[in-house]
Amino acid sequence: MIGKNKISGVVCEFNPLHNGHAALLSRISEEFGSDIVCVMSGNFVQRGEAAVLDKWSRTRLALQNGAALVLELPLPWAVAGAEKFARGGISLLNALGCVDTLTFGSETGDTAPLIHCAEYLHSDVFNSDIRPEVAKGVSFAAARTEAVKKALGAETAELLTKPNCILGIEYCKAILSLNSNIVPQTVQRIAIDHDSDKAHGAFASASLIRSKSAEGEEISSYVPENTAVCIRALQKEKQYPASLSYLDRAVLAAVSAMSPEDLRRVPDVSEGIENRILAAAETAETCTGLFDAVKTKRYSHARIRRIILNAYLGITNDLPNLPPYLRILGMTSRGAEILHKAKPMLPIIARPADVKKLSPEARRVFELEVRADNLYSLCTEHRRPANMDYTEKLIRI
Repeated sequence: MIGKNKISGVVCEFNPLHNGHAALLSRISEEFGSDIVCVMSGNFVQRGEAAVLDKWSRTRLALQNGAALVLELPLPWAVAGAEKFARGGISLLNALGCVDTLTFGSETGDTAPLIHCAEYLHSDVFNSDIRPEVAKGVSFAAARTEAVKKALGAETAELLTKPNCILGIEYCKAILSLNSNIVPQTVQRIAIDHDSDKAHGAFASASLIRSKSAEGEEISSYVPENTAVCIRALQKEKQYPASLSYLDRAVLAAVSAMSPEDLRRVPDVSEGIENRILAAAETAETCTGLFDAVKTKRYSHARIRRIILNAYLGITNDLPNLPPYLRILGMTSRGAEILHKAKPMLPIIARPADVKKLSPEARRVFELEVRADNLYSLCTEHRRPANMDYTEKLIRI
């Protein structure tokens, strides 16, 4: 604990930061009395897509809406499935050495059943229970849900059908596997379900906001004023929304040029899916067409998107299991105090010169980030400058 306040971690994307996010940050600060450290995805996100708003803009918005310190979740974890995404975020909060709690929104608003489910999924009993379910040929998610239903009951299994509960359970699992002292606490999501296509008053899901803004519709009632101002400014510069569709043919070309062995080195590739990808890439006109052609009962659309994005960005299985550094994207004066008094277990990157101090393994991860961000610069109608990871200054407010 630092000063009078506890420190609460938030693992996030803020894609973009909307009223629901702002309400969560406000509640953590005002009701729980905690300073907030955010671990935020960079320019590519877990959906296997480009973030609609660049990471520097999202960092500034996070700080303006209550965060004290924003760390970057490095690329290989930001574009991974829920388990790896959660483990990466929790490992960075743990490595900071001063975070007391993890706060996240969920459909249930009750932490206890999420922890109970996580404990089972983290156990050897689960590893034994799921084998016969997987043998039935269903997806891993379906097999997991059935195993939980048999072991813990239908009510607990129902949690695994809710996106934010799934992520919350993975956060709890990560805390257990890392033997961390961070205490998880969840709060009820306000009004809107994850990916809902309906708004409710001032609240709308990030996916609905993204689709509305992409079509030129007004979204200012669903986001804080500073988010609306930021988006309007970038729209004038033709730098919002960012979309991977600008790189469609480049992605198809890169994937088509890969060998089966190349694809087998990409995270989440198994069971011969690489052959389906290469066959589909021969005729697909767009990335969406490729995703649709490759999707199977066991490989969801989101998983296929992540595999293709990982392949295109050069992410392979031989990278570190956990993020190897703490990269600071921005801070307030309170964040600077937190950082000064923290007991970091990893090297800190706060300026470009710090990269030289990294191990070769850690530098490789950082260089992957730089390469990806240079490709991201091509994901808007008017491209951004390249090498912003070396030229953009630490954001302070």
